[in-house]
Amino acid sequence: MAQSEIIFAVEESPEGGYEAKALGYSIYTHADTLEELKEMVRDAVRCHFEADARPRVIRLHMVKDEVIPG
Repeated sequence: MAQSEIIFAVEESPEGGYEAKALGYSIYTHADTLEELKEMVRDAVRCHFEADARPRVIRLHMVKDEVIPG
C-alpha cells in the first residue's frame, strides 16, 4: 500500500536554481526555477516508486538559511 505523502526539503542552490532532497529516501533533483523543480520532483518520484506504491501527495518544504547579526 502506498504511503500518503513524501516530503522534499527545497533549498536555493549556491550555483543558482533550486535543489530538492527527499526526507527518508535517496531521491535528489535540481532545476533552474520552482516550476521546473516541481516537474523534476514529480518525475523523480515516478521513477523511484512502482505505481501501486507511489505517494499520493508530494510536499515541498522550502528551507531558507538566513544569517542575521546578533
